[in-house]
Amino acid sequence: MEIKAISREAGSRTKVAVWSRDPNVDAVGACIGKNNARIRAIVGEFGDLEKIDIIPYSEVPEEFIASALAPAKVLSVTILDSEEKTCTVVVPNDQLSLAIGNRGQNVKLAVKLTGYKKIDIKPEFSIEPEKTEEAPAAPAEPLDAETEASLMEESDLGMTEEPAVETPATEANGIEE
Repeated sequence: MEIKAISREAGSRTKVAVWSRDPNVDAVGACIGKNNARIRAIVGEFGDLEKIDIIPYSEVPEEFIASALAPAKVLSVTILDSEEKTCTVVVPNDQLSLAIGNRGQNVKLAVKLTGYKKIDIKPEFSIEPEKTEEAPAAPAEPLDAETEASLMEESDLGMTEEPAVETPATEANGIEE
Protein backbone atom coordinates (compact mmCIF):
# COMPACT_ATOMS: atom_id res chain seq x y z
CA MET A 1 0.00 0.00 0.00
CA GLU A 2 1.20 3.46 -0.89
CA ILE A 3 -0.25 6.91 -0.32
CA LYS A 4 0.54 8.74 -3.57
CA ALA A 5 -0.96 12.18 -2.80
CA ILE A 6 -2.90 14.04 -0.12
CA SER A 7 -4.73 17.35 -0.25
CA ARG A 8 -6.49 18.83 2.74
CA GLU A 9 -8.70 21.72 3.79
CA ALA A 10 -8.20 21.50 7.54
CA GLY A 11 -11.40 21.00 9.48
CA SER A 12 -13.45 20.36 6.37
CA ARG A 13 -12.30 17.73 3.88
CA THR A 14 -9.29 15.63 2.89
CA LYS A 15 -8.61 13.68 -0.28
CA VAL A 16 -6.12 10.82 -0.25
CA ALA A 17 -4.94 9.02 -3.40
CA VAL A 18 -3.82 5.45 -2.67
CA TRP A 19 -2.20 2.72 -4.74
CA SER A 20 -1.22 -0.89 -4.22
CA ARG A 21 1.81 -2.59 -5.74
CA ASP A 22 -0.07 -5.87 -5.59
CA PRO A 23 -2.86 -5.95 -8.21
CA ASN A 24 -4.78 -8.38 -5.98
CA VAL A 25 -5.08 -5.80 -3.18
CA ASP A 26 -7.81 -3.15 -3.34
CA ALA A 27 -5.99 -0.04 -2.07
CA VAL A 28 -9.15 1.93 -1.34
CA GLY A 29 -10.80 -1.00 0.45
CA ALA A 30 -7.67 -1.62 2.52
CA CYS A 31 -7.67 2.00 3.72
CA ILE A 32 -11.36 2.00 4.55
CA GLY A 33 -11.24 -1.35 6.32
CA LYS A 34 -13.92 -3.87 7.17
CA ASN A 35 -17.17 -2.09 8.05
CA ASN A 36 -15.33 1.25 7.56
CA ALA A 37 -13.40 0.61 10.79
CA ARG A 38 -10.05 2.08 9.68
CA ILE A 39 -11.42 5.23 8.12
CA ARG A 40 -13.90 5.76 10.98
CA ALA A 41 -11.00 5.70 13.48
CA ILE A 42 -9.17 8.39 11.50
CA VAL A 43 -12.26 10.56 11.09
CA GLY A 44 -12.87 10.15 14.84
CA GLU A 45 -9.41 11.61 15.53
CA PHE A 46 -10.56 14.76 13.72
CA GLY A 47 -13.60 14.94 15.97
CA ASP A 48 -15.93 13.84 13.17
CA LEU A 49 -15.62 17.34 11.70
CA GLU A 50 -13.69 16.40 8.59
CA LYS A 51 -14.71 14.20 5.68
CA ILE A 52 -12.11 11.99 4.02
CA ASP A 53 -12.30 10.85 0.42
CA ILE A 54 -10.04 7.92 -0.42
CA ILE A 55 -9.56 7.54 -4.13
CA PRO A 56 -7.57 5.18 -6.32
CA TYR A 57 -4.37 6.62 -7.78
CA SER A 58 -3.73 6.16 -11.50
CA GLU A 59 -0.74 6.86 -13.72
CA VAL A 60 -3.23 7.85 -16.43
CA PRO A 61 -3.96 11.56 -15.79
CA GLU A 62 -7.53 11.44 -17.13
CA GLU A 63 -8.43 8.57 -14.77
CA PHE A 64 -6.72 10.21 -11.81
CA ILE A 65 -8.45 13.56 -12.38
CA ALA A 66 -11.84 11.85 -12.73
CA SER A 67 -11.27 9.97 -9.45
CA ALA A 68 -10.04 13.13 -7.71
CA LEU A 69 -13.38 14.85 -8.36
CA ALA A 70 -15.27 12.18 -6.38
CA PRO A 71 -18.00 12.01 -5.23
CA ALA A 72 -19.07 13.65 -8.55
CA LYS A 73 -19.42 11.43 -11.58
CA VAL A 74 -17.22 12.48 -14.50
CA LEU A 75 -18.18 11.86 -18.13
CA SER A 76 -14.91 12.89 -19.76
CA VAL A 77 -11.56 14.50 -19.10
CA THR A 78 -9.65 16.28 -21.86
CA ILE A 79 -6.06 17.27 -21.24
CA LEU A 80 -5.60 20.67 -22.89
CA ASP A 81 -1.88 21.09 -22.17
CA SER A 82 0.09 18.40 -20.37
CA GLU A 83 3.08 20.69 -19.78
CA GLU A 84 0.96 23.53 -18.41
CA LYS A 85 -1.18 20.95 -16.59
CA THR A 86 -4.59 22.22 -17.70
CA CYS A 87 -7.67 20.19 -18.53
CA THR A 88 -11.41 20.33 -19.09
CA VAL A 89 -13.81 17.97 -17.32
CA VAL A 90 -17.38 17.31 -18.43
CA VAL A 91 -19.92 16.21 -15.83
CA PRO A 92 -23.69 15.54 -16.00
CA ASN A 93 -25.65 18.75 -15.47
CA ASP A 94 -27.01 17.49 -12.14
CA GLN A 95 -23.45 16.81 -10.92
CA LEU A 96 -21.98 20.24 -11.72
CA SER A 97 -22.37 21.75 -8.24
CA LEU A 98 -21.12 18.52 -6.65
CA ALA A 99 -18.01 18.49 -8.87
CA ILE A 100 -17.23 22.10 -8.00
CA GLY A 101 -18.11 21.71 -4.33
CA ASN A 102 -19.07 24.18 -1.64
CA ARG A 103 -17.18 27.40 -2.38
CA GLY A 104 -15.14 25.48 -4.98
CA GLN A 105 -13.66 23.18 -2.35
CA ASN A 106 -13.96 19.89 -4.28
CA VAL A 107 -12.23 21.17 -7.39
CA LYS A 108 -9.54 22.98 -5.31
CA LEU A 109 -8.69 19.74 -3.53
CA ALA A 110 -8.63 17.88 -6.86
CA VAL A 111 -6.21 20.48 -8.26
CA LYS A 112 -3.89 20.05 -5.25
CA LEU A 113 -4.17 16.27 -5.33
CA THR A 114 -3.45 15.84 -9.04
CA GLY A 115 -0.88 18.60 -9.44
CA TYR A 116 -2.88 20.16 -12.26
CA LYS A 117 -2.90 23.96 -12.28
CA LYS A 118 -6.34 24.32 -13.81
CA ILE A 119 -9.30 21.96 -13.94
CA ASP A 120 -12.16 23.57 -15.85
CA ILE A 121 -15.49 21.88 -15.10
CA LYS A 122 -18.30 22.10 -17.63
CA PRO A 123 -21.84 20.70 -17.71
CA GLU A 124 -22.74 18.00 -20.22
CA PHE A 125 -25.33 20.20 -21.92
CA SER A 126 -25.01 23.95 -22.08
CA ILE A 127 -28.24 25.85 -21.93
CA GLU A 128 -27.95 28.62 -24.49
CA PRO A 129 -30.30 31.58 -24.33
CA GLU A 130 -32.93 31.61 -27.07
CA LYS A 131 -32.05 33.81 -30.00
CA THR A 132 -34.50 36.64 -30.53
CA GLU A 133 -35.16 38.42 -33.76
CA GLU A 134 -33.54 41.78 -33.83
CA ALA A 135 -34.95 44.82 -35.57
CA PRO A 136 -33.09 45.67 -38.75
CA ALA A 137 -30.27 48.09 -38.18
CA ALA A 138 -30.77 51.70 -39.11
CA PRO A 139 -29.12 52.74 -42.36
CA ALA A 140 -25.58 53.97 -41.88
CA GLU A 141 -26.03 56.95 -44.23
CA PRO A 142 -28.25 59.90 -43.27
CA LEU A 143 -31.66 59.89 -44.97
CA ASP A 144 -32.73 62.63 -47.33
CA ALA A 145 -35.84 64.61 -46.36
CA GLU A 146 -38.10 62.82 -48.89
CA THR A 147 -37.11 59.31 -47.70
CA GLU A 148 -37.45 60.31 -44.08
CA ALA A 149 -40.95 61.74 -44.70
CA SER A 150 -41.93 58.52 -46.53
CA LEU A 151 -40.77 56.39 -43.60
CA MET A 152 -42.64 58.59 -41.15
CA GLU A 153 -45.88 58.18 -43.16
CA GLU A 154 -45.45 54.38 -43.21
CA SER A 155 -44.95 54.27 -39.46
CA ASP A 156 -48.05 56.41 -38.93
CA LEU A 157 -50.29 54.06 -40.95
CA GLY A 158 -52.85 52.40 -38.75
CA MET A 159 -51.95 54.69 -35.87
CA THR A 160 -54.46 57.47 -36.61
CA GLU A 161 -56.71 58.69 -33.85
CA GLU A 162 -60.44 58.23 -34.12
CA PRO A 163 -62.25 61.55 -34.38
CA ALA A 164 -63.81 62.60 -31.12
CA VAL A 165 -67.53 61.82 -31.07
CA GLU A 166 -69.74 64.21 -29.23
CA THR A 167 -72.69 62.70 -27.45
CA PRO A 168 -75.78 64.75 -26.79
CA ALA A 169 -76.40 65.50 -23.16
CA THR A 170 -79.12 63.33 -21.76
CA GLU A 171 -80.19 62.28 -18.38
CA ALA A 172 -79.41 58.66 -19.34
CA ASN A 173 -75.67 59.17 -19.55
CA GLY A 174 -75.54 61.53 -16.59
CA ILE A 175 -73.75 64.33 -18.44
CA GLU A 176 -75.07 67.82 -18.21
CA GLU A 177 -74.21 70.71 -20.49
